[in-house]
Amino acid sequence: MNPIRPPYLKKNDKVTILCTARKFSVEEAKPAIELMESWGLQVVLGQTIGLDNFQLGGTDAERIADFNAQLRDPEIKAIWCARGGYGTVRIIDEIDFSPLKKQPKWIIGFSDVTTLHSHLHTLGIATIHGIMAFSVPLAKEEAKSSLHSALFGKPLHYTIPAVVKNRPGKAKGELVGGNLSILYSLLGSVSSINTKGKILFIEDLDEYLYHVDRMMYNLKRNGLLQNLAGLIVGGMTDMHDNSIPFGYNAHEIILDAVKNYDYPVVFHFPAGHGISNWALKLGTIVELDAQDDQVIVEFSSI
Repeated sequence: MNPIRPPYLKKNDKVTILCTARKFSVEEAKPAIELMESWGLQVVLGQTIGLDNFQLGGTDAERIADFNAQLRDPEIKAIWCARGGYGTVRIIDEIDFSPLKKQPKWIIGFSDVTTLHSHLHTLGIATIHGIMAFSVPLAKEEAKSSLHSALFGKPLHYTIPAVVKNRPGKAKGELVGGNLSILYSLLGSVSSINTKGKILFIEDLDEYLYHVDRMMYNLKRNGLLQNLAGLIVGGMTDMHDNSIPFGYNAHEIILDAVKNYDYPVVFHFPAGHGISNWALKLGTIVELDAQDDQVIVEFSSI
């Protein structure tokens, strides 16, 4: 099944900002609104912006209703998640994604939004892993400009320096993945992704090293690592260790989990919880060329 790619945006298209997880205020949304308007887009704030249900941007019912309304609205061309944290998994099974089959639209975000990315990939719909509305004030210009390129259909072609732990090689396939902890939490559910023949992207934040090992082995035991075309590792940010060291860092843990496979593996791709969170069009075809001195990631123009 070829993934459905939503139409690229054009001037005066409407983009909505809403909460699927943590709360987000109208005041906090102002930098994101200014960014979208500078791109010639119109911003519509969802009903969940400004709601306060402890950590969450409204009750589950309110977040479900807002998301479903934006999916049904034919004028909305993209849904930009306000922020991550936790909460998207609480509403995923009550969201009606059927309107996307008739009118696909870009769903944008990272971290907890991996729940949406993964579920939509099981439905064959491409999405964008990139900065969220809350990210805008601290995001580097490359992160913002890459999101613009992804949304407007401009060429996406990334070149980064190689690092010693990389495993060189070439691969071509559909890009899938997102936050490692979320991918791990979705295993066994209807939202768990199929990685066979695909290039997997993973990143994470604020995890203990032994937990990274546990998650990688669970992905391995569930067959998500065996038949990959390639593996791209983004930021493994602010990792922790116990008083008795685990003995391996995050990159070594990942390499150990895939040591029996021969596909290319690259580290330090600038996507994830850092300020250099370059946009990735998940569900689209990419070519990965991991050389000794540099890594090239090129997205299909289709």
